[in-house]
Amino acid sequence: MSGNDEENQSKGFKILGILDVQKTPCAREAFLYGAGGSAAAGLLHFLATSRVKRSFDVGFAGFIVTTLGSWFYCRFNNAKLRIQQRLIQEGIKNKVVYEGTVLDPTKKPNAETPSGPT
Repeated sequence: MSGNDEENQSKGFKILGILDVQKTPCAREAFLYGAGGSAAAGLLHFLATSRVKRSFDVGFAGFIVTTLGSWFYCRFNNAKLRIQQRLIQEGIKNKVVYEGTVLDPTKKPNAETPSGPT
């Protein structure tokens, strides 16, 4: 049984034999949005003009534009999220390192203690 599970997990849906949709972040959503954008653009153009070939061309262009747009938007948001997570992890690490020391940024200096020689 475990051999079949490993075999099913290793198989993925590949686009053009190079892009593994299952393992690539944002790929599945981008292609689904592209298919929807393609259908909407082609259908709307066909209903407006009744030209089949031109509607197919508009649908194909809609697929490319929608897929690339949603791909880059998703990848940009993922990169931004990773940067924010890295900053938070560094902040937590620094808080643990500096906690209870003079360099602790949350510790406020007392006004009662002199700051220097008089």
